[in-house]
Amino acid sequence: MNLSIVISASVAIFLSILFFPLLSSNYWLKWRASLIPSTKLGADLIVKNGVIFTSDPSFPFADSMAIRDGRILRLGNYSALQDLSGYGTKELNLEGNVVVPGFIDSHVHLISAGLQMARVQLEGVNQKDEVVRRVKEAALNAKRGSWILGGGWNNDLWGGELPVASWIDEVTADNPVWLTRMDGHMGLANSVALKLAGVTNLSKDPNGGTIMRTADGEPTGLLIDAATELILSWIPEVSVDERREAMLRASSFALTRGVTTVVDFGRYFPGAPVEHSWQDFSDVYQWADASGKMKIRVCLFFPMETWSRLYGVIHRAGRALSNWIYLGGVKAFADGSLGSNSALFHEPYFDDPHNFGLQVVESESLLNMTMASDMSGLQVAIHAIGDRANDLILDMYESVVSKNGKRDRRFRIEHAQHLAPGTAVRFGQQGIVASVQPDHLLDDADAAIRKLGVDRAQKGSYLFRSLLSSNALLALGSDWPVTSAYPLRAIRTAMKRIPPGWETAWIPSECLSLNDALIAHTISAARACFLENEIGSLSTGKLADFVILSTDSWDEFATEGSASVSATYVGGVQAYP
Repeated sequence: MNLSIVISASVAIFLSILFFPLLSSNYWLKWRASLIPSTKLGADLIVKNGVIFTSDPSFPFADSMAIRDGRILRLGNYSALQDLSGYGTKELNLEGNVVVPGFIDSHVHLISAGLQMARVQLEGVNQKDEVVRRVKEAALNAKRGSWILGGGWNNDLWGGELPVASWIDEVTADNPVWLTRMDGHMGLANSVALKLAGVTNLSKDPNGGTIMRTADGEPTGLLIDAATELILSWIPEVSVDERREAMLRASSFALTRGVTTVVDFGRYFPGAPVEHSWQDFSDVYQWADASGKMKIRVCLFFPMETWSRLYGVIHRAGRALSNWIYLGGVKAFADGSLGSNSALFHEPYFDDPHNFGLQVVESESLLNMTMASDMSGLQVAIHAIGDRANDLILDMYESVVSKNGKRDRRFRIEHAQHLAPGTAVRFGQQGIVASVQPDHLLDDADAAIRKLGVDRAQKGSYLFRSLLSSNALLALGSDWPVTSAYPLRAIRTAMKRIPPGWETAWIPSECLSLNDALIAHTISAARACFLENEIGSLSTGKLADFVILSTDSWDEFATEGSASVSATYVGGVQAYP
């Protein structure tokens, strides 16, 4: 046989074996896909084999999703996403676990929460002696003359008795002390602080505030709402570095709870300087954004008194300063809080028959500011807890609409805790956002019955289902640091409504389903601040913020509402753990 023929045949056989895989169409598809640059056509990450709840009613569940450049490229079955797998594409196998959109906490005070994490923490303390012990410990570690700050106390946990300065005077003889109640509407000063601030039996109550007094007229150490300014004005300003550290500390904690976006109402409350919010905007948030240190997204609200300043910033720069910072609107206060007996009601407090609560801002002033803010196109959010305060704000919003004309304005009422008969329906009729905090009811159930009486407390408190049924836009949040940012607990609370020590639900007809609660903590929370085109649901084109839960059983999750956060992703990048 001709040697050249043998060699040629051998080479042909060798080449056919070597290149046989290339004849496979599947091979050619994979080879072509490997050439797709991930920044143009292919996915950076494919998340597969899970139960992905999208919060999108048109496509509620998927088992896989593809992400590119921080946004969702496509959702569906894994097989429908394989053409997006190219060179550099990573895959994350969920192994059947449930995934939900990143939670949006609709009401926080982020920097205040971060600051509180480094101060005397009194949240959950249920004994007077423990309050004193923690303050004493802080005093032993403090420099003489320096302020001891803290908060989170709830007198209802130790039977309702309000604290007084004498509780802590003996252990803080060399230091002024200021401890805020959990709701932020009341604080306790020791005698050193009262003397420093000049608060005496001759001091008069400021408008919108109260100095609590003994039967002899002496200050007890407790100050409510606007009266807190008498002490706050003496507390040294928090440094820029402390505020920056506080924001980063709080953001890291939020990620552990699956929170990827917060609506931040700032360090603004009755008695606090309005400038704080603007200082934090420039010193903290813009600094963090410019230096690449932002960890969660923020939608910022500012004091309503400064509406023209916010209008100017939005007019120049727009609402979205980046994918991290959004400018939301303005906020004001109508009343105080239930725990401080300063929430405004139509009827007096059951345990304080001459007290109807406090109207923090005079009606005409509030109306004028709201009218101007709305005319400038700003979203308005107003704090209202008592039934009279909620009716007052609904009436005012109605007046503003009649004068400024109809448009998609999404007026917000923050808290909406206690409503008169028929008021829940008005939220839907007027298109009002009800920004509510389910975990507040865990602390308020017993107190509400004691302060309002059984009938009023049972009929008008935390009417989540009634608000939703009235077509109000329901948005869930925490009011952190009043209560901790913990969406999964808030969802469970909204589903179960069982306060500590109770065996049955408080007003069971107002319980939400898991689906309703999840929607209210995700896409409805996004709509409540005009961000539904960016966040809130796992839909094509939106930012890829999502949370992997510990459970692989949707049915169990829907029944019990029990799960924990296994991982949090922001923009398709793992941010926790």
